[in-house]
Amino acid sequence: MRFSFFVALRYLKAKRRQSVISIITVISVLGVMAGVCALVVALAINNGFRQSLEQRLLGATANIDLLHPADNAIPDYDRLANRLSHLPHVVATAPALYEEVLISSHSRAEGIVLKGVDPAREVHIGDILRHLQSGSLNGLTETFPDADPLVIGTELAQDLGVSVGDTVLITSPQGYMTPFEIVPKYRHFRIVGIFNSGFYDFDATWTFTSLGAAQRLFDLTNVASVIEFKIDNIDRAPQVAAAIRKAAGRGFDTTTWMEQNHSLFSALHLERLVTFLTVSLIVLVAALNIFITLAMMVMEKNREIAVLMSMGARKRQVWGLFTLHGVMIGALGTALGLALGYSVSGLANHFRLFHIPPDVYALSYVPFLSRATDGVWIAAMALGVSFLATLYPSLSAARLQPTEILRYE
Repeated sequence: MRFSFFVALRYLKAKRRQSVISIITVISVLGVMAGVCALVVALAINNGFRQSLEQRLLGATANIDLLHPADNAIPDYDRLANRLSHLPHVVATAPALYEEVLISSHSRAEGIVLKGVDPAREVHIGDILRHLQSGSLNGLTETFPDADPLVIGTELAQDLGVSVGDTVLITSPQGYMTPFEIVPKYRHFRIVGIFNSGFYDFDATWTFTSLGAAQRLFDLTNVASVIEFKIDNIDRAPQVAAAIRKAAGRGFDTTTWMEQNHSLFSALHLERLVTFLTVSLIVLVAALNIFITLAMMVMEKNREIAVLMSMGARKRQVWGLFTLHGVMIGALGTALGLALGYSVSGLANHFRLFHIPPDVYALSYVPFLSRATDGVWIAAMALGVSFLATLYPSLSAARLQPTEILRYE
């Protein structure tokens, strides 16, 4: 192997009369480098989007929701939540009341989700209420003579043109029945806080009030629409959800964060697969260049090969030196590609170089997350393709007959 490696290394050094082979070798190295770099960057983007969306979704919503689909209401929710809080892996529980409503201020109006919560318990489920840009969380426990407290997102505050201390009107579709028609019910709310979760959908469409205020608006007494759970291991959500359903009793159902965001993460997984297959074509093109390089080298150096074999070099050694030559081209390109890919990803993520519209992608910039495991199997794939590209030229070199080549020398 030392002999094969020594000769293969010498062949990497170009001579003047081998300038064409040298140029193709450089192109092969650059091709492998470009393919590996593109794969590292593409997978870093996919990982970044997945982790950012997952963290923000889990930070804004519960890991598991307990529902009562038949009645769409859970009476005596405090007792039930306290009982279920003692189940294994359950970290915190909190009741909540959801409803889609219309919020308006002056001549502006938006459709939103109003969530009635117990502030002291809600902060242990999600972290939206911890990201207040202005105002105070204590405002949700205050009472006003003419309004109820309300916390809204930055995007919604900008759309409505309101700030902390302003009063808005919230109209519920669940109104009063009169002899003529259903009259929508409405109440005034005073803004006591504005949050910035960094997730456009939440900042633009979610609002929070006290559980009691939501019950008054929807004309409900001692009722919650959902009990939220935070668990110690999000990957065990299906198993913990099954235990919660069993403990809650007949008529209850659960949804996990995986089920609620299944379509989003399935799309990211499919995008990852398509990206890998597409960008891998660059590595395949580079492998063809390695094949061409070795094929031309075998034709160029057939006399030297014959001399080596006549001096005692075995066919296995000849096969090994050309295989090593091709693999070294692939290894050099892979090393350069990994270094460049991880450098680009790190710098782009640190300085947030690429900005995107948050109302479309839910994020304001392109996140990059480079993982060492991705680099390992990308390198293995690139080296494997490079090795396969060397097989035929190397076997052709090993099958040369030195007597036929040297006969007319």
